[in-house]
Amino acid sequence: MSGRFVRASKYRHIFGQTCKKELCYDNIKLSNNAWDSNLISANPFYLSVNWNSGAGGAIAVIPLQNRGKLPDQANLFRGHTAAVLDTDWNPFHDQVLASGGDDAKIMLWKVPEDYTVLEPYEDVHPVAHLTGHSRKVGHIQFHPAAANVLASSSADKTIKLWDCEKGIAQVTLPMNEICQSISFNADGNLLVSTGRDKKIRIWDPRTEKPVSVSNGHAGAKNSRSVWLGSLNRIATTGFSKMSDRQLALWDPANMSEPIGGFNTLDSGSGILMPFWDDGTNVIYLAGKGDGNIRYYELENDVFHYLSEFKSVDPQRGMAFVPKRGVNAAENEVMRAYKSVNDTIIEPISFIVPRRSEAYQSDIYPPAPSGKPSLSADEWFSGKDAPVDRMDMSLLYETKGPVSKITTVKVPTQEVQKDADKTPISVKPSKKEEPARASPAQEKAPENFSSNKKEEKELSKEEKKDPGEKKSLEKETQKKLENKVLPEQATKSEKKDTEREAPASAHAKPLEKKKDVVENGINEALIKREKELSVSRMPTISSPDQDDNLVQKLDTIEKRYKEEMSVRDWKIAQLEERVTKLSEAIEKHFSL
Repeated sequence: MSGRFVRASKYRHIFGQTCKKELCYDNIKLSNNAWDSNLISANPFYLSVNWNSGAGGAIAVIPLQNRGKLPDQANLFRGHTAAVLDTDWNPFHDQVLASGGDDAKIMLWKVPEDYTVLEPYEDVHPVAHLTGHSRKVGHIQFHPAAANVLASSSADKTIKLWDCEKGIAQVTLPMNEICQSISFNADGNLLVSTGRDKKIRIWDPRTEKPVSVSNGHAGAKNSRSVWLGSLNRIATTGFSKMSDRQLALWDPANMSEPIGGFNTLDSGSGILMPFWDDGTNVIYLAGKGDGNIRYYELENDVFHYLSEFKSVDPQRGMAFVPKRGVNAAENEVMRAYKSVNDTIIEPISFIVPRRSEAYQSDIYPPAPSGKPSLSADEWFSGKDAPVDRMDMSLLYETKGPVSKITTVKVPTQEVQKDADKTPISVKPSKKEEPARASPAQEKAPENFSSNKKEEKELSKEEKKDPGEKKSLEKETQKKLENKVLPEQATKSEKKDTEREAPASAHAKPLEKKKDVVENGINEALIKREKELSVSRMPTISSPDQDDNLVQKLDTIEKRYKEEMSVRDWKIAQLEERVTKLSEAIEKHFSL
């Protein structure tokens, strides 16, 4: 009698569980850029999405508790002048996000404490810019052990390592072709990259020469790489010459050929996105355009197929939360966020089924705690340290992620001056805005203090009968006229001309403003002045009304400036296209 042996594994029955549509994130506008990236990034508290904005680049940051349908006008993080290509969350500060864009810039963002997407919130702007790449920045990744160290790859065929606090690139790694993926090892002292030249390179990030270079997947499509945590192995996904999808395992000490060769998976056309779980030694493979997610367990340098999550809805973006963000009370070992039809993001929990409701310590080894082991200066000087780890039983006690981690310093580098030339300018804070006086206050500064006193008197008298109010209003207006007229009569003609001069000077620039928005502002000011002159004088000095008017005018001016800047940017792009076409036509006829 022949028997079938089943490999013993604690994770053989892992299954993926979705949630109801009401608990998903709806009304998403995922970027339609063709660059190969994951499009989504997640940490235990926030989800970042490369947003499809009309002009420039934008990111949507969604707090994980804000589930449901997002408003049509979503709150966005604006600052890039071109499409955002990749984002990554700081592992040591849950409110700091880094982004790379098609404008060759890297931007650092800080999520406000009270941020939400379900209610209107003013757009958030970057706290720092990192400039140094000459072409688009396609991939970014934070260092796993050192604070505020960031790696970025660009289409200028370089990989740079940044000190985010100082805002400078400390190391530049040259490549022969465009980089397609980057990944740190567990301690961050080595970096693996795949390129368009079909080579796999292992770097010591603090030097400019690769440790080893080997031939990767032979197919023409993009390949991905991921370092398998503390196992000191590298996994790559790619394509064969016959366009079959492949999975390979590499030993960094011997990169001449993969361990066990290239494993053919299927003949699908979508690029495989690999995600590694260091606690369970399971790798998750999500194909772009596929609906399923396959997962394999690595044991004795062999990938053993476990199962797959099946769905009819294809995905184009995917993100997995760090280990300290899972729900240990539900035996959740990983959680993914999958884009569905570019309009919905669906959470998927991967659960190990257990009958007991007690804490399952065998499936939760210590995981990264979110505390840095080194500072940026220490790491760039040559020091190494293992990643600080935490006991996962804390997640079981809290039945969810622990409190937000803010152990590292937020970069305070000033936004560079060239950022002012971008279509969407950085908004100043409310404290920096100078206080503006109302039009009536500018014209009658001398009478302003006297009006306040009479306003207090009238506020007491308003409690009287309504028949007496009209008489009181007439009397107050006469008093004010008697106060103003003698002062104007006694003053000399020179002072009258001096008063008329600034008024005429103030009227000239108003006449020059031909734009529709500013004309609307001027009409609002004139209308307000007429209402103040006709109504009771005490209302001139009402601070609440003046503040509301100034705030409304400020918002109109800001929207106008943003729209004008976007229009100028579009005009500049059209002019560039026209010049290129004219040059091409001239070359054609010259030949």
